[in-house]
Amino acid sequence: MVNGLSTKAYILMILRENEGKPVSGSSIAAGIGISRVAVWKGVQSLVEAGYLVETTDMGYALPAETADDFIYPWEFGEQESMFCHFDRIGSTMDSARELACCRRTKAAKAVVLAERQSTGRGRNGRSWASRRGGLFCTVIDQTMASEPKMAIADYSLPIMVYQIAIARALGSICGKPAWLQWPNDIFIGRQKIAGVISELGGEGDSIHWLSVGLGVNVNNKVPSEKAVSCAQITGHPVSRREVLLKILDEVQRVKNQTRSGMAYAQGNRILSAEWNAIAGCIGSRAAVVDSRSDANERVLARGIYSGVDPAGRCIIKYESTKADMYFNPGPVSVVFLNEQ
Repeated sequence: MVNGLSTKAYILMILRENEGKPVSGSSIAAGIGISRVAVWKGVQSLVEAGYLVETTDMGYALPAETADDFIYPWEFGEQESMFCHFDRIGSTMDSARELACCRRTKAAKAVVLAERQSTGRGRNGRSWASRRGGLFCTVIDQTMASEPKMAIADYSLPIMVYQIAIARALGSICGKPAWLQWPNDIFIGRQKIAGVISELGGEGDSIHWLSVGLGVNVNNKVPSEKAVSCAQITGHPVSRREVLLKILDEVQRVKNQTRSGMAYAQGNRILSAEWNAIAGCIGSRAAVVDSRSDANERVLARGIYSGVDPAGRCIIKYESTKADMYFNPGPVSVVFLNEQ
């Protein structure tokens, strides 16, 4: 690497700056400070990775208005070392757990990306359809676990942070407002566009590591009419790299808004207020169900859905007594009831 950038990242940056115009190998070599042979090897690596780099007597060029959608680590510039990319993997969550548990990453943040997952995970052991073109990644977020020190009891707060960030990012990219459904989904209109899950490891009341898995329908074919993708909404392909970078930027903004502390009351109140502001169906009749069994969901409570409290718990207000009941995410979900 040179100045934090790999050879592939440097070559790609130079070719994109001169899009449609050939750049000589000697010029690239001089600009980076490497040999022409190293440039040639770097170009060949890019071609093998799927980039449409043209080789002419005048040098190397990327065709003008090249439509690509790559999420390789070198696509992220100086942040390249933060990303780990797989073409196919069982689950990015499993890979992130291995990295975190084995202390193979000491970075404050690391991101595991995959083009496809064979065993993508949703809540409560469910599978997540992971078709090529979607954004499937897991963020190992050590800053959230340590600034300030987060207690295990606050395990639901990272989901809220990332839900808000994803809703903001996708709303901006798609040009339509996104809304949140407790405990971990993001919708545009009546169709699901993204989901979030989290996992942590700790001892006693202290968190040692925390990871947040994201599944976003970007350019992939969605599994049913109940889902939608960014490409369907916008009518054109969307850069997964830009989606991810925008989400990560929004995560930082949400954290800054609650910088008084994720483990302190003031920060939690700010977070829950922001979450409730973009949540859907608040004020609707709903049932809280034990969702561990799709075939026979057990109803735990019925009443008026009132959003979440500062601990991230779902609030159900009984219609008869007006008393509030609180539910931790765990294995439960909210089902909205059709008005009679």
